[in-house]
Amino acid sequence: MANNTNTKTAAVESSGKYDFVGKLGIFGGISLILVVASIIYLAVHGISYGIDFKGGTEFQVKFDKGVTIDQVRKAVDDLKLGEVGVQSFGENDEFIVRFQGQQGKSDKETNEILNADITKIRTAITTTFAANNPDIRRVDTVGPQVGAELKRNGILAVFYCLLVILVYVGLRFEYIYAPGAVLCLFHDAIVTLAIFVAVGKEVNVPILAAILTLIGYSLNDTIVVFDRIRETASHYRDRGFSFIINKAINDMLHRTLITSGTVFISALCLWLFSGGTVADIAFAICVGILLGVYSSIYVAAPFILVLEKMMGKKAA
Repeated sequence: MANNTNTKTAAVESSGKYDFVGKLGIFGGISLILVVASIIYLAVHGISYGIDFKGGTEFQVKFDKGVTIDQVRKAVDDLKLGEVGVQSFGENDEFIVRFQGQQGKSDKETNEILNADITKIRTAITTTFAANNPDIRRVDTVGPQVGAELKRNGILAVFYCLLVILVYVGLRFEYIYAPGAVLCLFHDAIVTLAIFVAVGKEVNVPILAAILTLIGYSLNDTIVVFDRIRETASHYRDRGFSFIINKAINDMLHRTLITSGTVFISALCLWLFSGGTVADIAFAICVGILLGVYSSIYVAAPFILVLEKMMGKKAA
């Protein structure tokens, strides 16, 4: 019994310092729980879309010190424009005011109502807080039809992105590699989105762009690991595929941590020292990088081993 244990330990050590493949069941279960929980949470809680996707009008206004979010909210609530949201921005002297606006019987009437509402809010802010030097920095308006189209196109962009990646990886390596890569990217995207929504942030076009960027970044890391697996397999044809995957991941671990750590630190600085949309994008990238490193090690590569056992085929 002791000899068998020593032989097994030596095999693990010869394939690398860490036995990643040996923990496949544990981390595979964790990943499955994360994905299922994220899907359920998004389905039940829903996604808080920004005006890019749901339509509406957004004001960004900055004051001198001394204006609170409650004062701004009261000023716009008195206008009776329906549901109006006020969010603190920057150093608590800058605010974002959002409202949906009312729909008219025609596009012309809707635009007239919208312009009147914008004028009301602008007048209310400039008169109520005249002593605080209000500076309306921008006013963005997106119609509901345009927002719905942007949402649909965003979903299609993610779908086509994953589809093209599936084909690319299948052609670049072998088809047995492709499902693991796509599963890895879906894992990163859906969990990042769920965390982003859970912390109370809105999803808009820049955030969608950040998620697509994460998909590309995670794919790059996964492709590097796949290349290393294929290279290792050519040198250890007499060893099992578990040994090959474990050795490849161990060989690439230093490179993965250095490159991902560098990007993570840059994104972390942006998140901590910037504000608004830039901080939201940086936050999404920070979360996505951590998930990308995890999934490249414990989702993409080990899933090849699962497919190999199911299909009885060894990848090359």
